[in-house]
Amino acid sequence: MGATDRNMMLPRIRQLDEAATNRIAAGEVVERPASAVKELVENALDARARRISVEIADGGRTLIRVTDDGHGIDADDLELALSRHATSKIDGSDLLNIHTFGFRGEALPSLGAVGRLTITSRAEGASEAAQIQVSGGRIAPPRPAALRAGTVVELRDLFHATPARLKFLKSERSEAMAVTDALRRLAMAEPGVAFTLRDVSDGGDRVLFRADAASDRAERLAAIIGRDFGANSLTLEAERDGVRLSGQAALPTYSRGNAVHQYLFVNGRPVRDRMLTGALRGAYMDVLAKDRHAVAALYLDCDPVLVDCNVHPAKTEVRFRDAGVVRGLIVAGVRHALAEAGHRASTTVADDTLGKMAPERPKAPVYQMDRPSQAARATAYAAQMPGLAEAPSARVEPEPRQEDAARPLGAARAQLHGNWIIAQTQDGFVLVDQHAAHERLVYEGLKAQMADRGIRTQALLIPEVVEIGELAERLLELDLGRLGLVLEPFGPGAVAVRETPATLGNCSARALLLDIAEEIEAEEESDPLTLQARLDAILSRMACHGSVRSGRQMGADEMNALLREMERTPASGQCNHGRPTYVELKLADIERLFGRR
Repeated sequence: MGATDRNMMLPRIRQLDEAATNRIAAGEVVERPASAVKELVENALDARARRISVEIADGGRTLIRVTDDGHGIDADDLELALSRHATSKIDGSDLLNIHTFGFRGEALPSLGAVGRLTITSRAEGASEAAQIQVSGGRIAPPRPAALRAGTVVELRDLFHATPARLKFLKSERSEAMAVTDALRRLAMAEPGVAFTLRDVSDGGDRVLFRADAASDRAERLAAIIGRDFGANSLTLEAERDGVRLSGQAALPTYSRGNAVHQYLFVNGRPVRDRMLTGALRGAYMDVLAKDRHAVAALYLDCDPVLVDCNVHPAKTEVRFRDAGVVRGLIVAGVRHALAEAGHRASTTVADDTLGKMAPERPKAPVYQMDRPSQAARATAYAAQMPGLAEAPSARVEPEPRQEDAARPLGAARAQLHGNWIIAQTQDGFVLVDQHAAHERLVYEGLKAQMADRGIRTQALLIPEVVEIGELAERLLELDLGRLGLVLEPFGPGAVAVRETPATLGNCSARALLLDIAEEIEAEEESDPLTLQARLDAILSRMACHGSVRSGRQMGADEMNALLREMERTPASGQCNHGRPTYVELKLADIERLFGRR
């Protein structure tokens, strides 16, 4: 074969035209209608807009229109704005010192390459507006237009130039939900800006999302996530090595079954970052079950040179110069806030309880005579039901002392079915799960002991041999002695338990060890944990064996001691698995249940 024939078979390198390169770039920048909305709204925010209106049709497939009252674009710059890498936001000399949402100069040319784009804008101080159109990468000359102020960007027939991309879009409803989510996140980033999203499909005008300008971030978060979030969240304020953390994180009992209600912002930019979500998960590891997810809005602010937001064209991923500092700040900041919350549980626990208890409502409030004194009621109840105190399912205690009733969790009044403590407060009562509550107390006590001087042990009179198969070697490698569990090898697949944690009392060494082995096996099947997280998970399992068991009868002193300890212990409002340890009900709510109000 001659040289000429060989050259004819080799593929030749060629320069792609601008339309092709724009369509290729659009594949990274514009994945779906929500991506287009995000880019256009970010441009509006960079133009210092205070009111932004978004209209979509057919989930954004056929129409996306973004209207803002920003400073606008000069008529002479409209055509240049549709060129790749043309931007007014940076000069290109420093790609790390970024202070705006956009900076790559790719959004408008990408949108023009895959759809029919029209930009109408009137710059501040200009005598008239101008308009430019581009379709499939073909740009028409600018022309005069009518517009009072700001900019209107209209994108029709998204992906008409690349129809294969339409097959990857989801249903109209799913795409509209994605657009709503993108706008919600931007609204959380800019609380002082008013946002509106409308669906104008088939000539309609349905408001999908609206957020009026808020006075502060907390007001905006409550308006978007919900008023319940504001009432059941903790304020975060922490700083470390030039990185500042702020925002709100919900109480563990206000958790969700998925992570869609986790909002993360870096220097005001909404991001989706694995490291940050992992840090948030680690912060709640002690107080949430593995299938539950925290609700939070976290804002990280730092010098722009400490974070690279140019990792991906969509700018939703970031890379920190020192990721360890950021992760540690989130974990420590959230855990400190949770510890400060003490025994507090979310109000939604009581709301859910009342919702399940609600009977059929009477047509009119029932008249009630004036409430008698506590002593009079006690005497009357004793006369009406003299055998109540001896009932096997209820243990009734004397009238509570006034000083105990004034405490947050009240004074123990009764124990029901050997597991539920009823405590009377000044304006209601508290129902406590004694096993779940004590499990949390034991767990926190074990952690404090380990951090201080190691967990105190008790030697077994006769070492207990436990066969656990191949996990025996794994347990011995962990050196559980620091957790108060002293083991020795005892042949293939078996260990001898010589000492157990003193806090657990007379527990079954075999049941304890099998439970720990199960925890280790479950961890190895899931995401790898840090050593401290693994030790905490083991302590959590151990705490279950040392807590008050269901069915155990408790006296008034024991029950009150449990309540006081809950009030002193961080995170005692939920057990080790994230479930509430108590429900508080107010007298006003109870009276409404029975039609007294």
